[in-house]
Amino acid sequence: MKNKNAVLFIVTNKKGIERIINYINNKFRTSSKFNQITNNILLNPKYLEYSKTITLSLNTDNDLKNHWLAGFSDADASFQIKLINRNIRTEVRLNYQIDQKKYYLLVLIKGFLGGNIEYRKSKDTYYYGSTSYGSAKNVITYFDRYRMLSTKHINYLKWRKAYILVQNKDHLTEIGLNKVKKKI
Repeated sequence: MKNKNAVLFIVTNKKGIERIINYINNKFRTSSKFNQITNNILLNPKYLEYSKTITLSLNTDNDLKNHWLAGFSDADASFQIKLINRNIRTEVRLNYQIDQKKYYLLVLIKGFLGGNIEYRKSKDTYYYGSTSYGSAKNVITYFDRYRMLSTKHINYLKWRKAYILVQNKDHLTEIGLNKVKKKI
């Protein structure tokens, strides 16, 4: 944890562990995190009594009208503002992107927000991207309702302001384009 911008929260009390497991139960969408909880806690000899009373389950529904995507984005997403110089003017491209090995999670997100999924062979990962302004509107609608808790929220707010500047066509003026540049 040295030189990390993180907090380590340790719970050793059995009642505390039981409460945390109940809070996170049915929130995981990947088997890897589910298996970590099962193997490291529920199958641990110290806590075997909980494996008799707690049934841990994966979240397999397709509903993303909740905080899951916000938490997932805190960990794995980025909000990008790119300026592309064209002959006549500068184009503003906004991209909400998630890199992930689990393709099915990106399919779920794409179905909810729109956008595209591509494969990056060099890293053997998939990435979701929403470069259209229609998808950007869906991203904004979601994150205005379900807030991220990390500093990524600040990146989102800058990205959102750039979106508004483009929607108002302010980016077509030098002053407006400079406002967009300040968000990068």
